[in-house]
Amino acid sequence: MKTTHTHRLQLAEQSLLGLAVGDAFGEKFFLPPGQLETYLTNRWLPSAPWDFTDDTVMAMGVYASLQQYGEINQDALAQTFADNYQKDDRRGYGGTAHSILRQIGAGSDWQIVSSSVFDGMGSMGNGAAMRAGLIGAYFYDDLPKAAEQARLSAEVTHSHPEGQAGAIAIAIAAALACQASLFQVQFSPQEFIEKVCEYIPDGETLSRSRRGLHLSPNTNIQTIVEVLGNGSDITAQQTIPLTLWVAAHHLYNYEEAIWTTVNGLGDRDTTCAIVGSIVSLSAGKQAIPDKWIQATESIYDSTFLHFL
Repeated sequence: MKTTHTHRLQLAEQSLLGLAVGDAFGEKFFLPPGQLETYLTNRWLPSAPWDFTDDTVMAMGVYASLQQYGEINQDALAQTFADNYQKDDRRGYGGTAHSILRQIGAGSDWQIVSSSVFDGMGSMGNGAAMRAGLIGAYFYDDLPKAAEQARLSAEVTHSHPEGQAGAIAIAIAAALACQASLFQVQFSPQEFIEKVCEYIPDGETLSRSRRGLHLSPNTNIQTIVEVLGNGSDITAQQTIPLTLWVAAHHLYNYEEAIWTTVNGLGDRDTTCAIVGSIVSLSAGKQAIPDKWIQATESIYDSTFLHFL
């Protein structure tokens, strides 16, 4: 099995593509209630083009760090985040992200800025998790390192333990998805969730994620959301459990995973981005519908990332 930097980057790129398509897809489903119900019931695809959001832009920053350094370089990552924000700040960034990235762009130390928000508690948002799948892809064969690198990537903007726990969870999930594909490892949904939970630090993200172990595959999506959340409050602990459950139950079917996720509503661009970043690794790039890729704003012709 190849474990070269080039091969690892190919996996990270695959995760990024799955993320971008999921992100752009989910963003198109912020529709008026009646129209939304019709589109979801009939599985109608929104009209193109599908533009990606800050979820993809920040994931591109993670890719750039992996591409240049072979790991997360926190100073470089913070600068890339700030630079890309300045290129286009209308990508759906949250209020806290606006503040953090503006300050970093103005020359403030990211360590001070990140730890000062929310009265010094730091952010527990899902923004660190949404970009962490690429890290799991890159370090697919070293789960402890994937977890630590995810924590480092999160710390730049999310100093709260729950925000970092979310990033760790998604990096581990992505690494396991890679293993499922590359090593033909078969995970039951319960095994997949349990394995991810082994690496999530103690806290609400972990305890809520474990609730997914008791939800069967045929559970109604509304019931799943009631139990696990759907990211509607933008926190990691209300976002990660649903995305792990969906990924675990649709590990080899990208299209079904994304449709299931978007039916959960909530922060649907981010939940679809997260699930896309995981399942694209286990199901394979070919599992992403070509029509969806063509509709999505290209990651390869973007001012936010230069592939070497």
